[in-house]
Amino acid sequence: MNVPPPEIKTRDNIKFPYVDRPVEIYKLDNGHTLIIAHKPGKLVNISTWVKTGSINEDDSITGISHFLEHLMFKGTPDHPAGEFDRTLESKGAVVNAATWKDYTFYYVTLPKGENNENLKQAVELHADMMLNPLLPDDEIGPVFDPESSEVGEKRERFVVIEEIRMRDDNNWTKTFDELNSLMYRVHPYKRDVIGTAEVIATVSRETIMNYYKSWYTPENMFTIIAGEVDSEEVIGLIRKNFRFPDERKSAELHYEQEPEQTEPRYIENTRKELNTGFIMSGFHGPKPKGLKENICLDIVSTVLGEGKSSRMYQNLIEKQKEPVFNVTGTAQYEFREGNIFLVQANFIPEKKEKALELLKAEIRKITEEPVQEHELKKAKKRLKAGFANDSETVSDLGEVIGHFMTVYEDITCYSNYLDVLNSITADDILQAAKKYLDLNKISISVLMPA
Repeated sequence: MNVPPPEIKTRDNIKFPYVDRPVEIYKLDNGHTLIIAHKPGKLVNISTWVKTGSINEDDSITGISHFLEHLMFKGTPDHPAGEFDRTLESKGAVVNAATWKDYTFYYVTLPKGENNENLKQAVELHADMMLNPLLPDDEIGPVFDPESSEVGEKRERFVVIEEIRMRDDNNWTKTFDELNSLMYRVHPYKRDVIGTAEVIATVSRETIMNYYKSWYTPENMFTIIAGEVDSEEVIGLIRKNFRFPDERKSAELHYEQEPEQTEPRYIENTRKELNTGFIMSGFHGPKPKGLKENICLDIVSTVLGEGKSSRMYQNLIEKQKEPVFNVTGTAQYEFREGNIFLVQANFIPEKKEKALELLKAEIRKITEEPVQEHELKKAKKRLKAGFANDSETVSDLGEVIGHFMTVYEDITCYSNYLDVLNSITADDILQAAKKYLDLNKISISVLMPA
């Protein structure tokens, strides 16, 4: 390759909880970032994260980020389709990728091998896949009408469309997708990551390749190596293999912001084969980098609806004289442009109004009264345990670093997490709950038997 190896432009060391040595961050002069996290053991995790997902799509290319993720494994000029997986899996590797609203990432976890031979080969193959994908027409497959029974060759278009159909059959997914459409009217988060069959069946290779060149740029990508490695050796491997073959620059996008929701929103759908009902309620939350409010809502979620000791399980399932709910739960989904807080339940259809009333009562209570001291202590203990688990394996460590780099956009949020968590009071939680769990700004999606 004629492109000279990139040089190190800046380097930083950041102390992480549960990691013995500081995490090393190297910014290369081509814009690419390398992160090395030292973790004792025989396994190493290699991942490259691209700061693009459905957030950078429009209606004409919805689902293209996920479709491209599939096609990235379909060969390069030096390695035909399938060789990447076969070679690494023969060495005990786990190879996979994932796409979300804010990011796409590709990873390999494998034994380092004698004299780090597996590590060296994995970095070489991984870099080649990331920098030189062919996206061949014969792997993409011909354009076809997704409504027709005649789909032509069953290539990758068909594989992704089958995924779309499987998701459509999932009742929780159907309920969430309708809620997502209620909560986002203009922001790109309104689109489903997996896209639509109409786009996947017809999008051209040229459009996919243009999308790749627009977003898979050095300043938009970072590579994480987690394991017991020699920093100088890893830096040499990255400089040798991550030499981008052409000049690529990502566009700076300014996303249309969602207007503040000022009224409750409600949608109800039916499905013939159902015999229970589904509710998913959502609230717009803080941006993840607003670490204190973000953690406050994680505590709210833990107290309100996570596990059998949570308020919702105790009050709505255990202590109800007559059954209304089969399942209840809460969660906070972290998105770079702003989280969403979810309250969900599966219920007896004839008791829909009662179910809605009871859920709202639990939400209202946590916005009007401080959580009790024993609840706060238990929630903090649970969050600390989950935070420790995020560093348990090289794969976990690589993934949590990638998540903080893309969604939080500030790696110091990870190193500050425990200090902020310890500082939070019951009043902090009450103020965050009042601010974000306002029933005047709730969105509710219901799925009922037809």
